Amino acid sequence: MRTLRVAIAGLTACSGCQLSLLNCEDELPGLLELFEFQFFPMASSPALLTGEYDAALVEGCLSMPLEKELVQELRRRSRYLVALGTCAVCGGVAALRNGEERELLRQQVYGHSPVAGETYDPIPLRDVVPVDASVTGCPPEKEELLRVLAGLARGALPVGIDYPVCTECRMRENLCLLTERGALCLGPLTLGGCGARCPSMSVPCEGCRGPVPEANLSETLKIYGQKGYDRITVSGRLRRFCPEWEK
Repeated sequence: MRTLRVAIAGLTACSGCQLSLLNCEDELPGLLELFEFQFFPMASSPALLTGEYDAALVEGCLSMPLEKELVQELRRRSRYLVALGTCAVCGGVAALRNGEERELLRQQVYGHSPVAGETYDPIPLRDVVPVDASVTGCPPEKEELLRVLAGLARGALPVGIDYPVCTECRMRENLCLLTERGALCLGPLTLGGCGARCPSMSVPCEGCRGPVPEANLSETLKIYGQKGYDRITVSGRLRRFCPEWEK
């Protein structure tokens, strides 16, 4: 079996998704037998795009012209392009201030320094290039990243998750933080795959994995209403990670 050429890039994000992969210390030696990480600026240098890639994993949303050029170049060179993490899939927390005056925001952060250069409202990868698969999470679980790479090694893309965090809570026999404690837990509307990590530690789900497809929104909002949370409050919390929620 030949080793697969893989590119891993980070755009506007915190680099946590790439760090999750690097934290797979025990599995990295085995991965290096299957993959050649030919472009991975966070892990190795020099970072130069050369030749074609079997897959490109891209973390972060797009907020600068150079990032757009990079992801378009990766798309041209790669058989598969995978959006890695909630920022790449939905826009993430970087898009919280979308719609506000961009130059004013830049000056508040960088002053008159030219470091930031030209920026625009952050957008997910799918707004610019075709995306073959998505792995959400802020950051994704290590096991999810390993499953993606294992699938690519077999020539397959990851199967998307379509159930909410609540499903995993029930599987773990957790106490429901929403119905039993009245906490603003976003598990009913948030995509699963994290193993209900936060609710399992009695921490309400914050919606970091983005919205679950085809959620029963009307019935779920009734439950939130019974606990004292209106639609504006719930939607506002969900938009922290997915600004396009309900648009």
